[in-house]
Amino acid sequence: MGNHIGKPVMHPLILFASGRGSNVQAVIDYFSKEQKAFVALIVCNNPEAGVLEIASRHQIPVQLIDRKSFKEEAFVEVLKQYKPSLLVLAGFLWKVPESVVASFSGKIINIHPALLPKYGGKGMYGMHVHNAVVAANEKESGITIHFVNEHYDEGATIVQAQCKLLPEDSPEHLAEKIHKLEHYFFPRTIEFLLKEINIDID
Repeated sequence: MGNHIGKPVMHPLILFASGRGSNVQAVIDYFSKEQKAFVALIVCNNPEAGVLEIASRHQIPVQLIDRKSFKEEAFVEVLKQYKPSLLVLAGFLWKVPESVVASFSGKIINIHPALLPKYGGKGMYGMHVHNAVVAANEKESGITIHFVNEHYDEGATIVQAQCKLLPEDSPEHLAEKIHKLEHYFFPRTIEFLLKEINIDID
């Protein structure tokens, strides 16, 4: 009998990251066990980013981009070569060009470290978000995983997860809580989308 029978389909993912890549690592770790998807390419706009070390360690190809190449049609063609089931923004700080959004409509997701629509928009990322949440004396914060459209943080929400914000919590404490939510929910949401939406991988 052929070995292919019952073999799971492996969905190619393209991950975009600008920083140290903790969410990228969480996705890699999760799917190394689940074997429903794999990271086919990491796109990065920061040649000093820690995520490049993760890519090297796992022997994942990297596409380094600058503002000019990001907006060129050639970049879209590079992405298409990998036939990704999803484009996943995992701590990526640039707005996605309309050409990419149009080419992969409904297949691009982002994770935001707050409960959108609060604390979203240009310039609201990382510690900027946590500082603002703590300064406003919010009682809770959380994460939003959403589809990406032409506007910052305005695509349809897929999942939100919340955490309590205690009076004594510093922005750094909040960041730790948010990271735990991200690392748990992000890979599982990717898995859910690949299964429930039955994203075509042709």
